[in-house]
Amino acid sequence: MKFGIVVLPGSNCDHDALHVTRDLLGAEAEVLWHKDTDLKGVDCVIIPGGFAYGDYLRAGALAKFAPIMEPIRRHAAAGGLVFGICNGFQVLTEVGLLPGALMRNAHLRFASRDIFLRTEETDTPFTSELTEGQILRMPIAHGEGNYFADAATLDGLEGNRQVIFRYCDSEGRITSETNPNGSARNIAGICNPARNVLGMMPHPERCAEALLGNADGFGVFQSIAASLARV
Repeated sequence: MKFGIVVLPGSNCDHDALHVTRDLLGAEAEVLWHKDTDLKGVDCVIIPGGFAYGDYLRAGALAKFAPIMEPIRRHAAAGGLVFGICNGFQVLTEVGLLPGALMRNAHLRFASRDIFLRTEETDTPFTSELTEGQILRMPIAHGEGNYFADAATLDGLEGNRQVIFRYCDSEGRITSETNPNGSARNIAGICNPARNVLGMMPHPERCAEALLGNADGFGVFQSIAASLARV
């Protein structure tokens, strides 16, 4: 089991992802620089949060031109796991591995606080160790987390069960008040049709151990590890 943590100019959560995969999971983990063209045999690519290339133009827009992206596309097409967190989710929409776009938060302010998520689907490599409807508390930290797609795309995501996480309250209720950024249908995370690519705005790597006061995010990484062990 081997993880590859992508480092783009402006990434700032790469060390968090490296710590969780290497030190908490006990897996092999490799840093992948944005100019690399070889994924070095990794099983799961993680594109972490931050501000790739300064988020010039729009969040994640310039990252699609990074040399590392073409091997990531091939990895995903071959069934390999790709996990984008926050800025990584934005990058995945820009490179076309996930549909839709992440726009400015509806209230036009940077959002940085803990929120609640409801786990919608568990038949993915990223949620296999969670339970359907499980409520997770995770931090968010973004200015462009407002997930947008046209109605047909949203209906397709719903129909294919590609909405993996939604913003909710502590009881799992989905309301406009629990939506921290205006995302369509309270969407916090989606996967591709093949279910091997996941993007989510909240940060599971920042709440993966009790030392931090919250380990809810560790279940996502445990799911990945368990799914890879079953291959």
